[in-house]
Amino acid sequence: MGSLSIWHWVVVAVIVMLLFGRGKVSELMGDVAKGIKAFKKGMAEDDETPPKPQQPPVATMPSEPVRTIPHQAEPGHAPAQPATDRRVS
Repeated sequence: MGSLSIWHWVVVAVIVMLLFGRGKVSELMGDVAKGIKAFKKGMAEDDETPPKPQQPPVATMPSEPVRTIPHQAEPGHAPAQPATDRRVS
């Protein structure tokens, strides 16, 4: 009694046809088909995108060592004194 047989579906289909008419149902199915086609076309366009060109590999080790510039104090300022460890005994 709980399962739906083919006759239940036939009755439901007849009621739907009576309520909406043949034109509305075919229109609805046409819209569904257009949506499916648009979805498939969009998926196909995603697959056809060309891969990005390969970039040359970046050198991981520089050919010369990095040179640093010693810090120069601004004119008029005394150079900073290194921090000392002051412990109270």
